[in-house]
Amino acid sequence: MRNMTEISSFTLVGLSDHPLTMNVLFVFFLLIYLMTVIINLLIFFLVLTDYHLHNPMYFFLANLAFLDMCYSSVTAPRMLFDLVTKHRLISIPACIAQVFFYISFADSEIFLLSAMSYDRYIAICHPLHYKQIMSWRVCTRMASLVWIAGCSHALVYTLFLLRLSFCRAASIHNFFCDLPHLYQITCTDPFINMVVVFLVGGGLGLGAFLMTFLPYVYIFRTILRIRSKIGKSKTFSTCSSHLTVVFIFYGSLIFIYLVPTSSYMVNLNKLFSVISALFNPLLNPLIYSLRNKDLIESLMRSYYHLKLIQV
Repeated sequence: MRNMTEISSFTLVGLSDHPLTMNVLFVFFLLIYLMTVIINLLIFFLVLTDYHLHNPMYFFLANLAFLDMCYSSVTAPRMLFDLVTKHRLISIPACIAQVFFYISFADSEIFLLSAMSYDRYIAICHPLHYKQIMSWRVCTRMASLVWIAGCSHALVYTLFLLRLSFCRAASIHNFFCDLPHLYQITCTDPFINMVVVFLVGGGLGLGAFLMTFLPYVYIFRTILRIRSKIGKSKTFSTCSSHLTVVFIFYGSLIFIYLVPTSSYMVNLNKLFSVISALFNPLLNPLIYSLRNKDLIESLMRSYYHLKLIQV
């Protein structure tokens, strides 16, 4: 850390300076965060304990629930702490650690959505061979690759962050640390870092994007060949939840990272950062569970089982 001894911390500007607004935001975001953790934990343990849900689709859904808890926990506790204490100083090592975990979990979710697209493709386009192709060995390997790829991708960016020096007190105009914020306040030319982001991030991002959306070309082609309207509707409903999650997740990330930033866009960028970091991890389990009979039935079975134990 020798290149970062000039200063020891940054200031997180946060979401608001008004005391009443900060108190309201604290209560609201605390409720959102608690709901996110509770609902995702519930889905994770339902899939883990109910043998009716022991299939590839719910295996990946459990991974998504765990990822959403981790993804939200990278930013939400720190934001809540700043709202209630008005501390807002974050050390450089803590800032870099936050960057690593945020990118790691975000990238892992991107890769996981690709794996879930492949699972839906096999289930709809090759239903007779689904169990053979999507065996437990294949699923666990795919999940392992998702986590390894996310961590490796984040590690590359984090290691290149160590070449940057920060020689003046600076404010980060958001409620958490992210790569674009650090590139804006560094005293070192971040050109090499930006090239790495463009090459590594662009290549992996494009690959994940294609792996997520290309299977749906074949899925929609298969659905269109189904003659009955009921069959079409039933088949499409099995992948509509995943598509909704994909569009929400990619939409928020595209606005945060691809829309040019300017002084009048700062507040809008903060808004989409809140949506990505806090609301998406809550929306994902709700989107999957509210329209999923298997999860609802599993929840009811668990509820009645607990009642019987208490009696």
